[in-house]
Amino acid sequence: MTASTASSNASFNATPNATPNESSAGSGTASRAAADGPAVTGPGAGPVVRLRLDIAYDGTDFSGWARQPDRRTVQGEIESALGRVLRLDPAPSLTVAGRTDAGVHARGQVAHVDVPVAALGEPAPDGGPGDPETVAERLSRLARRLAGALPPDVRVHRVSVAPEGFDARFSAAFRRYCYRVCDDPTGVDPLLRRQVLWYNRPLDVERMNAASARLLGEHDFAAFCRKREGATTIRELRRLEWTREAPPPGAAWRGGLVTATVVADAFCHSMVRALVGALLAVGDGRRPVDWPERVLAARVRDPGVHVAPANGLCLEEVGYPPDGELAARAAQTRRVRTLTVS
Repeated sequence: MTASTASSNASFNATPNATPNESSAGSGTASRAAADGPAVTGPGAGPVVRLRLDIAYDGTDFSGWARQPDRRTVQGEIESALGRVLRLDPAPSLTVAGRTDAGVHARGQVAHVDVPVAALGEPAPDGGPGDPETVAERLSRLARRLAGALPPDVRVHRVSVAPEGFDARFSAAFRRYCYRVCDDPTGVDPLLRRQVLWYNRPLDVERMNAASARLLGEHDFAAFCRKREGATTIRELRRLEWTREAPPPGAAWRGGLVTATVVADAFCHSMVRALVGALLAVGDGRRPVDWPERVLAARVRDPGVHVAPANGLCLEEVGYPPDGELAARAAQTRRVRTLTVS
């Protein structure tokens, strides 16, 4: 699969009379938007365009991705900024590829948002959506304005017109996470402490990889997930691999970084951190190599599996199929899955 990247040089694919959003980003949006000028809102806002946003954030000071009352969240910050810079009231609502928990980071998060074409700037003289150059300029200007409106721990690195059929969540073909651990007995490099877990036991990467290989494939990962009502825990784990990186020249710390790369079609709640927690217990010798596989087969939460802390986890990439396959992928993802082999 190759990641789909919608070109910002394409024309706006506007949809007349569509509702640009479903919910508000917060009660303070109206007053903030008013300071920037008249709000573009309501049924008269006209046709809308779907935009793809490529996002990165340091999750340390956020209560996760999803908007929550009276809590600082990534979704809340971006929606609020969009409402201000586009003068939209209520602010547009984001749909994200994967909702990260409190403290989890991202450098490859993807979301989409539907906004009125009128909010992005003046139309072309002929009344159309604008020529390709104008579209690129508008989106570049929006990205720059968001940089000024957002706090420094969250960035929207790219804004592009989403291809037809694109859904940030349901069109995704895979998600790639990395979990980073330092097992140096003196502790983690202070400059990396927000992104790396310090683990005060030496880790055997070969044992961890042997245990990881037994978990690959499509399984019911209920033993490593927090179940949600009506949600399946069947996932296809495509890659789970541990590597040890030597410390950089001149570094005082000796143990280096141990990194898990985890790729699946999707992940259920707490799945990556639960897998990491189980494999750390194998790496330090407290559990045998076949223990995570036995936990998986049981399909129930095991009290011996400790969910690893959030700070070591980062969403690195969300991959999408070619543009022509986006709608079909979304339809396939929406179907409730069952295991083909028990």
